[in-house]
Amino acid sequence: MTPSQQTIAIVLGGGRGTRLDPLTRERAKPAVSLAGRYRLVDIPISNCLHSDIDRIFILTQYASGSLNRHIIRTYRFDPFGHGFVEILAAQQHEDRERGGWFQGTADAVRRNLNEFLQLPAEHYLVLAGDQLYRMDFRELLRTHIEAGADVTVAVTPVSEEQVPGLGIMRLGESGAIVEFVEKPQEPAEIERLRSEGLPPGKSHVASMGIYLIRRRCLRELLADESQTDFGKHVIPEAIRTRAVQAHVFEGYWEDIGTIRAFFEANLRLASARPSFDLYDRDHPFFTRQRHLPPSRHLGSVAVRDSLVAEGSTLEECTIEQSVIGIRSTVRRGAHLRRVVLIGHDGFRDPADAERPLEIGEGAVIENAIIDKNVTIGPGVELRNREGVRTAENPLFVVRDGIIVVPKGAVIPPGTRF
Repeated sequence: MTPSQQTIAIVLGGGRGTRLDPLTRERAKPAVSLAGRYRLVDIPISNCLHSDIDRIFILTQYASGSLNRHIIRTYRFDPFGHGFVEILAAQQHEDRERGGWFQGTADAVRRNLNEFLQLPAEHYLVLAGDQLYRMDFRELLRTHIEAGADVTVAVTPVSEEQVPGLGIMRLGESGAIVEFVEKPQEPAEIERLRSEGLPPGKSHVASMGIYLIRRRCLRELLADESQTDFGKHVIPEAIRTRAVQAHVFEGYWEDIGTIRAFFEANLRLASARPSFDLYDRDHPFFTRQRHLPPSRHLGSVAVRDSLVAEGSTLEECTIEQSVIGIRSTVRRGAHLRRVVLIGHDGFRDPADAERPLEIGEGAVIENAIIDKNVTIGPGVELRNREGVRTAENPLFVVRDGIIVVPKGAVIPPGTRF
């Protein structure tokens, strides 16, 4: 068997995902939409499948209904093979002292150890569910095996300005990790953690939250139940007691766990020369197959630097630097600029006049995320003209200057902001 065939992937679904609120009020973080047609969870799953890793668990505990449906409808494997994508939700057990919510990333894996260890595998690949990247995990496995490591951490070069917000590794000889500091702040500490031989403009290496762990030490690393998080507890302890190796990844990587990061990452995907390109014939991302008609443009439609998903109708409107999700309808005279429009679960019901599921005539929207199944009335203007950074409104919220309209909201005609 190849190393990939001896590997089980574990995707961490996260908790309430408060940094992505209100997008995570009714769905698990991995179920949040990306680029108008994917889900965040499609990224780690696709990377695994392209790396010949087809045994994948997803650990989740919060609002997992839509995530469950997406996984069931999307990832169906040959019944004569051994591949699967399976969700393991937090649950209670009569014979265990602890149950209920996972207390952290390491606790989530610990609570499901019996599920993982009963399957034949030599390596366990722990992945985050809120990152955008394209990686061949076979290269990570090669680094891991050649170094004889107990744990290998994927790291990426970063600039000194990024260091205070990340987990920074100091590397020794042959790429061994000798020190880990979570979000260092002191100038002397930041200087001590500096790495040599990195690309121009990069001074340090940061953890990507991707861990490869050998079977023989997985249970031992998780034995202390007070250590609930990989980044804060398990990995620092492993560095002191185990052989921990770094795998340096120099490709595109983005943590999209905040509203600002999610918004900007989506808009970059729509640019003329995106730093991360969805149009890769050798490594496409997989998602649910929907039998939707092509998008259609009626009358004089201007679309610039944007993505428009299938099933959409654009009617004499202007779309700039935006992402238009599946089954979206934008009416005559509307103008959208820097908007992530997530789309709809279904087409409009003609009998429901109060919820036409569309961007109404003459609406002007800028710097906004419009969640699924939202109706924007005619003449609405959402532009954040006063530059508000944070706000709570009965109809929408503002996060880091970005207007976010929650799932299912109806914005009355003529609303101004």
